Amino acid sequence: MSHDTYELKAEAREQVGKGSARAVRRNGKVPAVIYGDKQPPLAIALGYKDIFYKIHGGGFLTTVATIDVDGKKIQVLPKDFQLDPVKDFPIHVDFLRVGKDTEVNVDVPVHFVNEEKSPGLKRGGVLNIVRHEVEFHCPANAIPEFITVDLSGAEIGDSIHISAVKLPAGVKPVISDRDFTIATIAGSAAMKPETEETAEAAAEAAAPAGEEK
Repeated sequence: MSHDTYELKAEAREQVGKGSARAVRRNGKVPAVIYGDKQPPLAIALGYKDIFYKIHGGGFLTTVATIDVDGKKIQVLPKDFQLDPVKDFPIHVDFLRVGKDTEVNVDVPVHFVNEEKSPGLKRGGVLNIVRHEVEFHCPANAIPEFITVDLSGAEIGDSIHISAVKLPAGVKPVISDRDFTIATIAGSAAMKPETEETAEAAAEAAAPAGEEK
């Protein structure tokens, strides 16, 4: 279920700071820093094309990578990146060193399946997605590519909570104090007549006995 890992070649940078980063970019590379795992930060320069395609290819922040820094291989998880606000190309990346016990918080996309098996959607209801992504705490080497929400049997008015989602071992929602909603099945404007009739029927049923209807 996790993304395939990949390897990037990089070279160590002696200096850090704005001037150094600008010089790296002038040479067609992207400045980056590897930190964490109780070791000092390591400044590196990455090939521009490699990192551009990885960032824009999807799954960048949930895929563990190996960075070969002048022959030394370091396992990392991309934690953050900055893009040029105008041209959308990468100008800096932060990587977190990944040891065998490293745990991380990551945003994982939500996928919905079996929409055709939802009676509520078949009747014209609308899937209202509350969370397109959910933040999870999980082992860095076992980050799910996505979580799956099964809509089989979902009726209008139903809410799908995180407790209804089967999660892989070791993967826990960061929000742990409540069973939060991921999506709801709402009625649509097209269904108005039926819902109005239902409301009228409910009101009649609730009328006191003996009253003329």
